[in-house]
Order: sequence, then C-alpha cells, then structure tokens
Amino acid sequence: MEGIYIRALSNVSFLRTSDDTFRKYFPVRRSTIPMEEQRRNTGSLSLVRAKQSKSIYEAALLTHETSDPEALLKVKQWEVEMYQEELAKRDGIRIRRRPPTGPPSNYVGPFEMCLQNEGDTPRNILEEIIWTKHTEVSQLKERRPLHVLKKAIENTPVRDFVGALKNSYLRTGLPALIAEVKKASPSRGVLREDFDPIQIAQAYEKAGAACLSVLTDKKYFQGSFENLEAIRNAGIKCPLLCKEFIVDVWQIYYARTKGADAVLLIAAVLPDLDISYMIKICKMLGLATLVEVHDEREMDRVLQIDGIELIGINNRNLETFEVDTSNTKKLLEGERGEIIRQKDIIVVGESGMFTPDDISYVQATGVKAVSFSNLHRTMVFISFFFFLGIMSIWVL
Repeated sequence: MEGIYIRALSNVSFLRTSDDTFRKYFPVRRSTIPMEEQRRNTGSLSLVRAKQSKSIYEAALLTHETSDPEALLKVKQWEVEMYQEELAKRDGIRIRRRPPTGPPSNYVGPFEMCLQNEGDTPRNILEEIIWTKHTEVSQLKERRPLHVLKKAIENTPVRDFVGALKNSYLRTGLPALIAEVKKASPSRGVLREDFDPIQIAQAYEKAGAACLSVLTDKKYFQGSFENLEAIRNAGIKCPLLCKEFIVDVWQIYYARTKGADAVLLIAAVLPDLDISYMIKICKMLGLATLVEVHDEREMDRVLQIDGIELIGINNRNLETFEVDTSNTKKLLEGERGEIIRQKDIIVVGESGMFTPDDISYVQATGVKAVSFSNLHRTMVFISFFFFLGIMSIWVL
C-alpha cells in the first residue's frame, strides 16, 4: 500500500500509541487517517501536519496546538525520531543519543544488518551511559508498557519536592537539605561497601534533610529503582528525587510508579524541545524537575524554557569527569544571575565542594545549594551549612 512512513534511524520506524494499545506499532500513512477523524483527534491532525513539515522548527510549533498530553506524546515521539540530529545540532549538543551507523538508504525490510565502525564507539563516558540507557529502556518498555505504568500511578500519591525546600527554609530560616543516596560513581568507584539505602535515607532525614535524591542507574552507579521504591515504602517522609539519565518519557512515568516526587533532566543530553515537553509531562504527573547544566550555552538554553523551577549547575564535566568549582561562578555572572533571581529559580551547585572554603566560594556567587558525596563528611559539615545559612544543600 502506498503511503508515507516516518523515518528515524532506519528507513521505516513506527510510533507507539499512548493509549491501551501502546505496545502495538503502526505505520503512519496519509491515506489511513480520514479527515473526520483528524478533526476529532487533535493528536492525529498534528501528527499529519508535522509529518508534512520541512524542518523541526516548523514541526515544533505543532506541539503547542494542543495541551492534551496523549496527543503531545504521539507528535513528540515523531519529532524527536525524525529530526534528532537536527535538534541536537541546533542546541549545541555533542552527545549522540544512539550509535550513528544504520541500515543503507534503500533498506525497507523489518531487519537490518550493518558493519560496526569507529562511529559506533562512544566518545566519552556520558555518551556510553546514554547509549546503554537507550538499550536498557527499550527492553524495560517491552516488559512494562506505558498503559500499565499509568494504572500504577493512580495509586501512588506525590509529595511537593520544591515546596518542601521552601517550607523548610521559611520555617527555620536555615538551609533545606537535599541529601543523596548513592553507592558508587564512575569517577570515584564504590563509595560505601556496606551500602544500605534505607539506613542512609533514615540518617539523612534524622539529620534534617528536607528532600532526598536516589541514584537509580544500575550499571555505572550501582543504584536501582528498587532502592527508590524501598526508601519510599520505608516510611521516609522526605520527598524523593529520582536521579536517572532520562532519555525517554517512559522513564518519567516509571520513576513516578516507584515513588519519585521529582526527576533529573540533563541539558547535555536532551534538546530544548525534549526538556520543555518533559516538564509538561512532569507537571501533569505532579513531579518537580531539576534541570542540570554544565556550561554557558546549556544555561542560556535552559533559562529560555518555560516552567523551570530548579537548575543544577554541575561543576563536573560529564564528558571527562573533570571538576572545576569556578564553573558555578562563571554561569551565574551578569545577566544570567539576574534572570534567575527574577524567575525565583533555586540553583543547586553540584560536585567539587569538599571544604568550607569551597562552600564559601560558591555561596558568594549566589548559589543556594551545594553538594557532597560522602555520608560521614556530610554529617560533619551539616552544622557548617546551617551556620552559612545556605538555602538548599544538595548532597552527592
């Protein structure tokens, strides 16, 4: 049958529906969507119009035609797959979402065979993590399709992550602590052999943490969604941030089912269109979003996106894992700092703070959050944090 198919990494790819038939794939043909149905279904109409657009700039406008998350999901998946390279190039993203090698241009079958080349080798640790994450998420989606997650969400209440930070500060006049539960990292290896996520979470809460952050990446950080769920079910009252390398909306829904109250979005990986769309989905689910940046370009991109409440400045370059604490000051100088104050955005300083001098340095830049990676050192410095009067502390 003659028709127009959506082309992504291979010549023929398919969109997933976002209703109860989510697991079923269907080719999008112009002739299979009657005009009457298009008028009834804004998502279908937007999809057809987006399919006929010539670039992502034109297609992106179509996501604003409807506020229906279901319709947005359908159009959004098409946009990202169709114009992934164009999106990344426009936003200055160096991280490739998937290996570049694909089937030949005349390929039309359901299978593909290609030779590996140098382009299929990750250029840095972050790219390696993202490629691994895509494979991991694809497998998880087959086992737990979106409609199953939606039913689970109905029975999972959410807590106000941003509100917990602000309320703690208003109540005590002291910094609100965000403490992280992490066993290991690629840069420092295993941090705690006797890792007990519930015990650590309880210790943080007892020490006065307003919120907790839980690593869920298994391969590189030895975390898990089971840890997140266990902490939530252990009676911990602190709102929880799911710290994951999010590359797919499915992960946001999954995090929500496991008890997350907030999620992390990394600007080095996600185009602006993705970040904006994911923030909309998070708001629909009641989740807060912490958008992480590392350089000036990423900060400038994020400050132009609506709905930003939390920005994390990572002093660690995720491509090289090198740390430079002066990065925080650089990103908050001049107009950027003024925009952040006007928008009432809470800034979280991440990585590289090891001494009181480090904390004093970033505090002077206007940062209201700092980060640490060792439980013992964290507890030692808590009294110092309160003395400084920093609004929010991120413990890594």
